[in-house]
Amino acid sequence: MAAARAIDRYFSREDVRGTVSETILIPEQKAVFGVPEAELHTHITGMLGQLGIERLFAHQAQALDAALAGKNVAVVTGTNSGKTMCYNLPVVHTCLTEPLATALYIYPTKALAQDQLGKFEMLAEGTDLRAAVYDGDTPRPQRRAIRKSAHVVLTNPDMLHIGIVPGHESWRRFLKRLRFIVIDEMHTYRGVFGSHVAGVLRRLLRICEFYGASPTVIACSATVANPLDLFEALTGREAELIDQDGAQKGERSIVLVLPPDPGEAQRYSPNFETARLLAELVAEGVRVMAFCKSRVATELVVRYAREALSEAGEDPAGIESYRGGYTAEERREIEQQLFEGRISGIVSTNAMELGVDVGGLDAVLLNGYPGNRASFWQQVGRAGRSTRPGAAVMFAHEDPLEQYLARNPEALTGDPVEGVSLNPENRFVLAAQIGCAAYERPLSLSDLDAFGRSAQRIADEMASADELQFSAERYFLPSYDNPAAKVNIRGSGDQKVELRLEGQAITEMELWRALQYAHEGAVYMHRAETFLVTSLDLQQGVAELERAEPDYFTRPVVQALIEPILDLQRDDLPGCERVLSGLKVTTIVSGFRSISRDGWHVVGEQPLKLPPQTIETIGILVELPGSAGDDAVPAVHGVEHALITTAPLIAGCDTRDLGSAWYAIAPDTLAPRVAVFDQVAGSTGLCEQLLKRWSDWLAASLSLLETCDCEDGCPRCLFTSRCEISNNALSKPLAVRLLRSMQKR
Repeated sequence: MAAARAIDRYFSREDVRGTVSETILIPEQKAVFGVPEAELHTHITGMLGQLGIERLFAHQAQALDAALAGKNVAVVTGTNSGKTMCYNLPVVHTCLTEPLATALYIYPTKALAQDQLGKFEMLAEGTDLRAAVYDGDTPRPQRRAIRKSAHVVLTNPDMLHIGIVPGHESWRRFLKRLRFIVIDEMHTYRGVFGSHVAGVLRRLLRICEFYGASPTVIACSATVANPLDLFEALTGREAELIDQDGAQKGERSIVLVLPPDPGEAQRYSPNFETARLLAELVAEGVRVMAFCKSRVATELVVRYAREALSEAGEDPAGIESYRGGYTAEERREIEQQLFEGRISGIVSTNAMELGVDVGGLDAVLLNGYPGNRASFWQQVGRAGRSTRPGAAVMFAHEDPLEQYLARNPEALTGDPVEGVSLNPENRFVLAAQIGCAAYERPLSLSDLDAFGRSAQRIADEMASADELQFSAERYFLPSYDNPAAKVNIRGSGDQKVELRLEGQAITEMELWRALQYAHEGAVYMHRAETFLVTSLDLQQGVAELERAEPDYFTRPVVQALIEPILDLQRDDLPGCERVLSGLKVTTIVSGFRSISRDGWHVVGEQPLKLPPQTIETIGILVELPGSAGDDAVPAVHGVEHALITTAPLIAGCDTRDLGSAWYAIAPDTLAPRVAVFDQVAGSTGLCEQLLKRWSDWLAASLSLLETCDCEDGCPRCLFTSRCEISNNALSKPLAVRLLRSMQKR
């Protein structure tokens, strides 16, 4: 309990800003063991003994038997529950008893694939089984040998999409013998990324069928509310659910920290507080990981923490950062330092949230709520292993949702985790995946059935537009170029912007991200170094940087304009009319704010002239009764803030996945309106989830406002940094009254 004691000492100090709202204690969980019916190969039983594993957990034994019986399996258990054994055991057993058998492991990140390769090799040590990682970092001279001789290939959806499935003829030997497909961290496949992955997996299974293979699919996931629905959405198959976690777990303590009361003189920066506690824990020999919600926050925390270590006479090199945007060489270097214990503290975005084995972490710090309960428990679960206790701290930001959860911990621990939303039939995603599939092999009418109910219609539309050709009852792609190379499965857009320093590229960004974070005047941070963006050339796709040491960071000001296109569903409800609508949404980055490095105040605001970005998506329009007088604006604006704040809790998504807008007088109805919409072109099903849980959504929005003891709104309930008019024209009492009228039956 050294970590928990160190954390208690830290928060007992008078100079610590922020208040401990609650300490949640998660009791120890005893192990539940099981005995598999299958008789394992003698090599496996011997290796388990060498690894000190005398008995399997119940869920491991169940997964082993189901997979060896040819059943598709979805394993849904907690962090550090030994899910890797649920697929390694049946795969190693099958490959040893059937020497020609192969297996394909799919991980959402390169780091996780590298980590899991070591675990497979440990179990297969002393055999002729060959396993290899095949991703974008794999040297080209090694790739042919992997395709030719590997029994197990570890990859990611990106390489599967752009290389393996389109190049299936080079993989013929491997795919003909494919017995297992493993999908690890299944819960990460949400939104547009998950929708694309569903298409990629259908393409893979179609090619397997062409070569006469019918692999068993084993999927593993952290706890989600809809695992079987998610499995079917991703693969088009049904699965047997195994969700009784038999792993032993030590006691865990979770400290929730609120900012000081809005009226107090204390200044509070969650970045600074996270960094200061991180530095103190590292100085005391505690192995700790800090999670941040953004790349900028990651770099700020590393910088502050290193400065704190230096001031204390400690080695600042004991702390590193890890996030997307680093080169493969940088990632491998950091991972190696972490695995070998040469650094004690790591600051990461959710790139390290997944099950990469970083050794025995004692504590985890959350610099803000990660966006959904599943990620919260995944991050908290990184601390401690088996019987070892673990400690976690979450610093709530000055964000209404985060402070609501810190004030109401039962919303974290009492409510079930969210479901995962994805939409494989998003017309933009599906059209891209159908084009890729037609390139790999001409599509028959029966082939299209696996891609969903709208696949036939979209294929016909593509044929009418000459994007496909229909002949002999099949759809052909009229091109020899691989279309997958132009389809970005991790985003809705394809255009990239390269960030250059002195003519050399240091990273790249999606266009939408560059408009918000790499515009002229933006402060950009990379591995604790600070740069100023001097120019953004959208035609060339290049942003030029220069080294700088400003005493501020920047935050974009984003405005959204909506235009209803088509009503999909309209309901007359008490106090409002609710419409599920197709929308045209135009997003404009109208300027940026400069925030002092400590995060305490805005030091300036500058306008920007950047091109608008327009998408067609799905949203919910809340049409409110017309009202005259000065009350309409602060009431409607307040309801918009409450609804968009609580929507992620209901839809099971990240805050950035949804957008909102409000009108005191909407141009088409001349009445008040609040809109909440999916930020992805074509939508990913989030608004449909909100519609299904409308009552829960209204209740959460009211609870957000009513459980805060302020009189007229504050950063703990109503104010948000995303407000384009800086939280003016807001009224908490009027918003509460309007929400109550919408609740009436």
